[in-house]
Amino acid sequence: MIEGLTVTRVALARTVRLVTSARLREPVLLGLGDADDMAALAEIEGATSNRLIAQARGAGAVQPYELVYGVPHAAHINAAFAYAKPRAPNRFNGADRGAWYAALEVETCLAEVGFHLTEMLAATGVFEATVDYAELFASFAGEFLDLRAHPDHAALHPDPAVGYPVGNAIAAEVRAAGLNGVLYPSVRHRGGTCIAALVPHAVQSVAQGDVYRMAWHGAPQPTVDRIG
Repeated sequence: MIEGLTVTRVALARTVRLVTSARLREPVLLGLGDADDMAALAEIEGATSNRLIAQARGAGAVQPYELVYGVPHAAHINAAFAYAKPRAPNRFNGADRGAWYAALEVETCLAEVGFHLTEMLAATGVFEATVDYAELFASFAGEFLDLRAHPDHAALHPDPAVGYPVGNAIAAEVRAAGLNGVLYPSVRHRGGTCIAALVPHAVQSVAQGDVYRMAWHGAPQPTVDRIG
C-alpha cells in the first residue's frame, strides 16, 4: 500500500503535541500519606495503568522493549503508545496501539484537538466544557512516509470512516518497513503539517511549553487562550 508513496528523511528540531494539563500534575494524594501508603497506591496504579502494564509485560500490540526509559518525559512518550481507544481509533493507530501525534505549529494542534473535542460535545448536544492543554515539544530525525506529496490520498479523507481504516493499514506497513512514522498535511487546519510518530524511540528531546485553555460556552466554536 505504501509502494509508490514518498519517503522523506527529515530533521525536525521542534514539533508540538498537546496533552491535557492534568497529565502533567503530581498525583493528588502525594504528600497525604506515609511511605507505606504511597507503596500501596503505587501497587494499585501498577495494576491499572496501561502505561505501567505495557512497560512491565506489554499491552495490546505494544511490547516493553519498544518503550523508552531514563529520558525526560519518558512516561508521556510511553503513555502515548500504551493508551489507545478501543472504540475510537485514530488516523494512524488502531485499538491496540497508540501513536505520538504532533504538528509543526501549535495552531495546527489546537485546530486538530478542537475539532475532535467539538465532535464529542456535539454528540452530547451540550457545548459546555473547559480543558487546559500543555505543549510538549519534541524533535525528530529519520525517515518518514511523507503524504504531503499526496494530499488527495484516501488516508487523509476528512470522514474518519473512510480515512482511518486506510491510515491504519498504511501505519502497519510503515512500521514493518522500519520507518519512524508519517508526515501529512493537517486535515483540520489548512496549510498545517502533522506528524504521527509510530515508534517510541522516534520521539526525542521532549520538553514542556505553554498551557492553552479551550472553552466552549454554548456554541461549537471554542475560545482559546494561552494561560502560561
